[in-house]
Amino acid sequence: MNKIHRLSCVPNNYHWGKIGANSKVAQFMTSDESFTLNENNHYSELWMGTHPSGMSVLAEAPSKSLDHLISQDPVAYLGEKVATKYNNKLPFLFKVLSIQTALSIQAHPDINLAQKLHKERFEVYKDPNHKPEMSIALTDFEALSGFRPLEEISKFVDYFHPELTTLIGEQNAKDLKHAVSSNTAPPQDCKQVLKNCFSHYMLTDAATVTQQLANLFSRDIDSTSEFFEILNLARRLNTQYENDIGIFCIFFLNVIHLSPGESFFMGANEPHAYIYGDCIECMASSDNVVRAGLTPKYRDVEVLIDMLTYQYGPGKDKLTVGTPFKSFSSSTPSKYSTLYNPPIDEFSVLRTNLPTGNIEETVNINGGPAIVIIVNGSGSISCPSSAPLKLKSGYIFFVPNNVPFTLSSYDSDGLEAYTAFCHINSFHL
Repeated sequence: MNKIHRLSCVPNNYHWGKIGANSKVAQFMTSDESFTLNENNHYSELWMGTHPSGMSVLAEAPSKSLDHLISQDPVAYLGEKVATKYNNKLPFLFKVLSIQTALSIQAHPDINLAQKLHKERFEVYKDPNHKPEMSIALTDFEALSGFRPLEEISKFVDYFHPELTTLIGEQNAKDLKHAVSSNTAPPQDCKQVLKNCFSHYMLTDAATVTQQLANLFSRDIDSTSEFFEILNLARRLNTQYENDIGIFCIFFLNVIHLSPGESFFMGANEPHAYIYGDCIECMASSDNVVRAGLTPKYRDVEVLIDMLTYQYGPGKDKLTVGTPFKSFSSSTPSKYSTLYNPPIDEFSVLRTNLPTGNIEETVNINGGPAIVIIVNGSGSISCPSSAPLKLKSGYIFFVPNNVPFTLSSYDSDGLEAYTAFCHINSFHL
């Protein structure tokens, strides 16, 4: 029960993934002796956890899944609080994503909607769980997250007329402008105006979308204009998903750019999409996604329109700022580990960055399970009850409940690791 287990995980190959060795997923997978790199394949996601769509297995015993290991003694492997709250299951799913082309204008349902959708259409929504998630950039990263401030949307509608006015409807455009100019409209009324605009747009027929995209791309905007960059992004998305209605979402949603180590959180019923880059992603253990654009997959547009909160505001409000981690074995904040702690119980994520060789960091989360992935460098991982295990970039480990572990760097370039864990001290039981 006190042993650290190395995991073997399987990547998937969705069309939006980076190709061959350009993908961080593929780079990490080369550490697995069973993996053969194909330079022509898309490598999109690496799943780490117990979700049946991407089950991890034990590297030392590939016939045994991580879920099977935990089921042998859930209280010992997960801790009593985690096992009780999450029905003896690992509560989070950890991923690496490598994104070449944009994926899905989407939102994830809250727990009540997830249960309803699963009951009504279990073939589409395959589990009854919600899916709050957080992403941390491994490379320069680009995404859409949450509705822009109404002032920004209204400014786009004014400038890109008649394209956006046609999509949202003339009366909705007037209502939006009035809500912005009056500056006294109650927040709930502003949300309703935003919903009316977004709903009218998302339900626009394909022929109108195609025509308005043609109008948009016929524009010649000077490179010094504040609208130059957004038009270029629309053109880029159109090369990936020609004449797709989701392209216009960039005028409604915040475009955010993250540098490595920067993070953002996506709560239930909030719209978002990934555009480009590599990231670490952690979420509640679910695969429920409601999509409405930029995807060849099933689109559930009316459900998405109805489920969104229509909260709006600047993109910086979506960012999750890391703080120095304070190990439970020490009262001193760590020099090397940063904690990303979103406002949910299922998971937190730790980034440990040892900048040079011959440095070590002991991580003690004081209860709850953890999964660790090494994203750079070489060294060892050890715990009090077992000998050190060698590690290198791409190695993945499961750490059982209440097992502190030490990461040691051997490489002059240091060692970087991400740890997903269920933080029992944040529970409201």
